[in-house]
Amino acid sequence: MKEKTKKRVRPGQIILLILTAVLALLFLYPVLFALMSAFKSNGDILKNPISPPTSFYIQNFRDLFAQSDFASAILHSVFLTVVSEILIVCIVPMAAYGIERRKNRFTALTYTFFLSGMMIPFHLYMFPLFKEMKLFHIFGNMAGPIICYISGSIAFGCLLYCSFLKGIPLEIEEAAMIDGCTPFQTFWKVTFPLLGPCTGSMVILNGLGIWNDYLMPYLVLPSGKAKTITVEIAAFVGQYTARWDIVFAGTIISIVPALVIFCAFQKYFVKGITAGAAKG
Repeated sequence: MKEKTKKRVRPGQIILLILTAVLALLFLYPVLFALMSAFKSNGDILKNPISPPTSFYIQNFRDLFAQSDFASAILHSVFLTVVSEILIVCIVPMAAYGIERRKNRFTALTYTFFLSGMMIPFHLYMFPLFKEMKLFHIFGNMAGPIICYISGSIAFGCLLYCSFLKGIPLEIEEAAMIDGCTPFQTFWKVTFPLLGPCTGSMVILNGLGIWNDYLMPYLVLPSGKAKTITVEIAAFVGQYTARWDIVFAGTIISIVPALVIFCAFQKYFVKGITAGAAKG
């Protein structure tokens, strides 16, 4: 019997493994620090921030719901994220499909126009956007952020979906049309199911962005009322005082749904990003 040859571990692989472990610790430490601080009193956090909690202190979570309308904030965040995601998944793939499958000067100009929007920072057109929202009477209600989230996702969404659509054979769609499907039915019944990895990437990227967004809900939604999770948490940090125990408790609550969504769509996210990059 031939002896199995052992793979030699190269020095470069060891260095790469050490760098990966260091980077993982750097990214995990803020989450671990927030988790420890969520079960400590505000005095303990200020006295020794990096020490682990000495007891299972849950008064922070009670104060969070007692001193703010955090339950309504959770509902607002869920509503904004879910409704925006549903509309994004319904609109953006069809826009990319029309651009990729109906190639002409108009669609090429539209695609270029969408991509150029990615180069403009939000703070540059923030004030004109708010004036436009007031003009259409969507400033101060949930419709404003939802419409902004949808329009803001079109540029990157079209880039991602168009790259993925290039790898789907046209013969599949032609066969469906021969069987009597309309273009609308062909897209939703034949093409869209093949875009699952790409859709998973869109859901994760946009979902996390909407869920963690602070600026848009803070500026657009009416003041004096419960807004979203991030806005309610930030309200406990004042100019002279801060309730860090409540802030970290709210942070841990906000992390849980995002972590669950990411773990559920992780394989689709990786597949969609790598496939889209290869096919683009």
